[in-house]
Amino acid sequence: MSPRQKTATKMEDLPELSKAGYAHVDGAPKPPPMANPNFTVADLKAAIPPHCFEKDTLRGFNVLFWNLFACAVLFYGAYVVLELMQLPLPVKILGYMVYWYVQGSYGMGLWVIAHECGHYGFSNSNIINDIVGAFCHSILMTPYHSWQITHKIHHANTGSCENDEVYAPFTRSDLAPTWSDLVEDSPTYNLYRIVKMLLLGWMPGYLIVNSWGPAKYRTTTANHFNPDSAFYLPKERSVVVLSNIECLAVLAVTGYFIHNYGFWLVFNLYLAPLLVTNAYLVIITYLNHTDTFVPHLREDGWNWLHGNLCTVDRSFGKWLDGVLHRVTDTHVLHHLFPKIPHYHAAEAFEAIKPILGDYYLRDETPILLALWRSTKFCKYVDDDGKVVFYKTKINS
Repeated sequence: MSPRQKTATKMEDLPELSKAGYAHVDGAPKPPPMANPNFTVADLKAAIPPHCFEKDTLRGFNVLFWNLFACAVLFYGAYVVLELMQLPLPVKILGYMVYWYVQGSYGMGLWVIAHECGHYGFSNSNIINDIVGAFCHSILMTPYHSWQITHKIHHANTGSCENDEVYAPFTRSDLAPTWSDLVEDSPTYNLYRIVKMLLLGWMPGYLIVNSWGPAKYRTTTANHFNPDSAFYLPKERSVVVLSNIECLAVLAVTGYFIHNYGFWLVFNLYLAPLLVTNAYLVIITYLNHTDTFVPHLREDGWNWLHGNLCTVDRSFGKWLDGVLHRVTDTHVLHHLFPKIPHYHAAEAFEAIKPILGDYYLRDETPILLALWRSTKFCKYVDDDGKVVFYKTKINS
């Protein structure tokens, strides 16, 4: 057990943790202290070597080039081997499944580069950031400028039950007890929830209806493609329209290829890997912000630093951590300093780790097991309380 696990749940903390709804689940780390941290953002920034904040545009383009090159090689190789060669059907199906997974992984890498552009961490030029970000996100059917606005709302309100733009927990009163305990605890039901979340969680679940948003968005329009959505100020509506045009252009090109080359070829080479990328988006963002040991904060119990510390670092394995440009295993650092480029993230994190102490959340649980745990045990939080944890039994 790590020092953080030993100190984060002292005996005197247990009554308060229980009152906040916390219940330990085997295999999960211990929660952080409930009190606000005694260090500041300035303390953390002072510990980070200054060069970690420097952006190298050429280095950024080098990363982008190799990511695009990997996608192009995979695309061409799949077309030549799986379409032009006369392979047995079972071999072809297996080959495409491998291709979907690997291409979808590198597609997620492109998405992360655009994410860095959205934080203006790719280049010192905001024009370059926006051009690269819009290009990468649009080919992945993500409305770059619209997402950029809502993602800033998320970073400004992380961990807030009332104002976090996404992954704001449902409360007990939001979920009326309509299922039996048998259905609620059924492995089949929880597997259904995971499959539904992975297939539909990004589109339409997030981009069109923002199903994981706070209560204040549930009675209004929360659609990333609608310029009149509650997310946007009147002055921001023009860039929402621009994002729509960019995505429509990619959609038109996709339609052209479907018309000329057939749906299944386009599905196998482009749309299926895109579904894998979308599933990555859901898994990564969900697990970075949701688990039994992650607190959520309300009212004056929330402040920016404490809220952004309520995020979790997770490793997807050495290969994927690299393909995903360290977005998963340095996510805490990213929330504290979102403009630090990914190639400086590990060094910057090591500099602040001693200061974070008990407040640093990292989970070594294998990703699929962590996804199962969070889906099974994280259903709602209590209606009251300034610090709350997820609970599982809707019918309790």
